[in-house]
Amino acid sequence: MLTEQEKDIIKGTVPVLEEYGTGITKTFYRKMFEAHPELLNMFNQTNQKVGDQPEALAKTVLAAARHIDNLEAILPVVIGIGHKHRALNVKPEHYPIVGKYLLEAIKHVLGPNATEDILIAWEKYYGQIAQVFIDVEKNMYKEADWDGFQPFEVINKELLSDDIVRFTVKNDVLNFAVRAGQYITVKVKPENSEYDALRHYSISSIDTSNGLQFAVRREGKGDEKGVVSHHMFNELNIGDTVEISAPAGDFLLDPSDDHLLFIAGGVGITPIMSMIEEALGNNKSIKLIYSVRNESELPFKEELEALKEKIDVEVRLTHEQGRLSGKDFRDYIEHSVYLCGSMDFMQSMIHFLQDEGFEMDQINYEPFGPKMSISI
Repeated sequence: MLTEQEKDIIKGTVPVLEEYGTGITKTFYRKMFEAHPELLNMFNQTNQKVGDQPEALAKTVLAAARHIDNLEAILPVVIGIGHKHRALNVKPEHYPIVGKYLLEAIKHVLGPNATEDILIAWEKYYGQIAQVFIDVEKNMYKEADWDGFQPFEVINKELLSDDIVRFTVKNDVLNFAVRAGQYITVKVKPENSEYDALRHYSISSIDTSNGLQFAVRREGKGDEKGVVSHHMFNELNIGDTVEISAPAGDFLLDPSDDHLLFIAGGVGITPIMSMIEEALGNNKSIKLIYSVRNESELPFKEELEALKEKIDVEVRLTHEQGRLSGKDFRDYIEHSVYLCGSMDFMQSMIHFLQDEGFEMDQINYEPFGPKMSISI
């Protein structure tokens, strides 16, 4: 346990982390990958290169320092990251490696300002935080329907829009169930790639009787950004095998919520479709507001048309009708909100909701990106 003096030292580093946090985490990843290139098989290299992952880690470290007197305050963040770790097959033996290079990065970036007292305090505190993650993830591994990555056969591949494809995959050996809002993680090795690439994709239906369904949006031009989605889109076909880890995620419906407002942007509709499927079976009051740029980018057309017979559905084609704003949510202040989309979309929607009087405990969200990458 940390002494009160060591806690004060950690608190004293908060301003430093605010200024140099991302520099520290970028240095950390560089040093760790140089020493342990095998870990490149576990990390999203695109998020590394564009800076999303270092920024997310910096925010997590900063949050841990700010809440040193009450770590329970960041437990929801720990749980969300823990689900990602379990899905990626992060194990307890990885944490000492992370700790070593995080401390080296602090020392490198801060130079003489990284005193021995600071390094000792952070070494102890990191060990404490790591144990929290290990304990949380231990339970997640126990609850998972299978361990590691298992082979699934692609039995259907359906183009939903210009850039979104839905895969249906099957494994005749495994018995499992999925929960609305969860995602699976695929492991592939794109052409000319030295390392495995792991990506999370949202499950689009809780009905697995005819296979597990998930959607993939083709990102970028297939270079650094979108290398995996382009591989999935162009190279993974019916009859092929893909490795998948067990369903994960904490973006789940609260059974006590009776009035539901679903807000989705782009491919963020995917987990929302499974949530609506579950909510319909429980007689909930449902409103869906779906923002997509144009008709050619609109997925799940048939399913959305069918839903209009059962719930209130509003599809906003933003190139024709303009973007969503706070007034679009004004009539649903008593509803529980479930929100999914890109990080920029989520950031905007959360601020609109707050401006209209929604409380954060009403808003449940899943960003498509590293955890802690949204500032609220």
